[in-house]
Parts: sequence; C-alpha cells; structure tokens
Amino acid sequence: MGPREEREALERLMLSPLASLAEKSKGRERNEPQCDIRTCYQRDIDRITHSNAFRRLKHKTQVFLQPEGDHYRTRLTHTLEVARIGRTIARALRLNEDLAEAIALGHDLGHTPFGHAGERALNAIIDKEGGFRHNEQSLRVVDVLERDGTGLNLSFEVRDGILCHTGEQKPITLEGSVIRIADRIAYINHDVDDAIRAGILRELDIPEEISCALGAKHGERINALILDMINESNKNGEIAMSPQIAFIFNAFYDFVYKNIYKNMRAKSEETKVFGIIDGLFSHYTANPDELPDDYRRVAMRDGLRRAVSDFVSGMTDKYSIYKYGELYVPAAWQVR
Repeated sequence: MGPREEREALERLMLSPLASLAEKSKGRERNEPQCDIRTCYQRDIDRITHSNAFRRLKHKTQVFLQPEGDHYRTRLTHTLEVARIGRTIARALRLNEDLAEAIALGHDLGHTPFGHAGERALNAIIDKEGGFRHNEQSLRVVDVLERDGTGLNLSFEVRDGILCHTGEQKPITLEGSVIRIADRIAYINHDVDDAIRAGILRELDIPEEISCALGAKHGERINALILDMINESNKNGEIAMSPQIAFIFNAFYDFVYKNIYKNMRAKSEETKVFGIIDGLFSHYTANPDELPDDYRRVAMRDGLRRAVSDFVSGMTDKYSIYKYGELYVPAAWQVR
C-alpha cells in the first residue's frame, strides 16, 4: 500500500460519514493516472499553489488601494486566512481538510486588480456579454487559462467549491459550505483590523452588541464565530451558525459595509480604478495584436472581448497601473 492509499484508508477511518472522501471524488474532466503519493485533493492544493494566478494574488488589493504599510491584507493573505479558518472548522467537524484547503486556495484566483472596485468596473464593461463575477472567473482560470490554456484539471468537488463560494448557487459538499462561510468570517474581521490600522475605525466604534456577543478583539471575534459554527453544525449535520450568532454576524457585516466598504476615506481612489480598467480594456480591444500569445489564442476560441477581459482581470494592481501609464501617460522629454 502506497502513501496515497494509506491516506485514503485513514480518511475512511477518521472522517465523518458526511465528509467527502478523496477516493470517492467524481474525478477530473480529463482522466489521468493517480498520484502515488497524494490524494486527488492534495494534488489540487499543489496545482493551485504552483499556478501563476496564485502568485499574482500577492499584488492584488483586498480592500485598501495602494496602502502605505507592510501589514495590510492583500488578496493572497486573505486567501491564506480563509484556508486556515476553513481547515480549523473542517478538522473539528471531521470533514476533509484537504478539500477545504484546496477550495480556499483557489476561490479568489479570478479576482480583478483593485478588489471589488475592479470587479464592478469590468462587470459594467462586459455587461452585455453576461457580466463579470470573480467566482466564475476563478473557475475559468483553473479550467481554461492556466498552463497555457490547458487548465489545471482539478477535481470536480474543488471546482464546485470555487464556483459556489459566493452567489446563489450552494456547494455540493460540506467542505465547500465551510469555505463559503469561512470566507466571510475572514474578510469581515480582517477588513475591520485593517481599517483600525488605517485610522478609519477604532475598536470602540464597533457596536456594543457585537463586541459583547463576539468579543472586543480581532482574535476573540474569529474564535467565537468558529466555535459557534462548529457547535451548530455538529447538531444538525449542516454547515451553519446558530440563529443568535448569525443575526449578530449579519449586523457585523452591515456595520462593516457602511463604515468601511462605503467609507469615502477608504474608497476615495476608486473612481480612478474605473478609468484604468476601461482604458486598458479599450486599448486591447482596439489593438488585439498587443495581447500576449496565450490570450490571442483565447480570442480565437472565445472571442476578443472575452480574451481582453481575461487578460485585464488577471493583472495585478501594479502591472495594470504600469501598463495604463505606458499606454496613456506621455513620456518625459529629455532636455539637453
């Protein structure tokens, strides 16, 4: 029995009957030999973390555009926090931690530069083509765009969890449902932490009913939400928070939305994002020969506007600003 078979045997012994066993996966879109060492979900973790899209997350905005300071979250650190929260919950519920981690690591691969501001800008541009949603783009990244257009060929359950981590469609696995909530736990709490660091909020600004129910500190709030979710999910076999904590959590989100996501100090630069995204999109649709080779191949298969959307959405904040400047900002003359 090799390392993979040993791990699969351990999953049968240790995991809940409600867990997704790796050996029971619905498989990949393209059949391929099993790895001797890793289960299919462990293999997917490695494929995602070695992808170009994953590496680019370190230079993509979470909430604060171009923050000055080394400790603000990026899309990459957000992804890692979701993965850790997700694994903690999955372990406590005896679910498949590897599946939960793979979904978490892949869930934001399709996010635009400049966070949700970039997503809104691109959505408006391609509205007539069906719009832009980062969860759908994340699936497109792993299915179509990575590995020079061949995709990562991930397991069905990982792909489903990536697509369904947000939106109306619910994941088919409990692990996917864990990440769906872990994502919200992570971003609501770390966005508050970053807002306090930026001087936009104070701990004392958080409503008393939220602090009393969840805790006065960042770690206390995360711990309270995770513990409640574990206890409630163990009761009924579904991934959920208790009604009382779910009510408080929704109130917490409303507070964050009003005081951070709609705060003019935090979002004052967002109008410029629309100009950058629109400028880049317009240039490359007018000059398709300037697209990289792999995106020109996408254009031949899926259409030019789809390919330009793929290219622009995959840019980092820094690269999109650089390309916009190169295309639209006049170069300085050298005076002798």
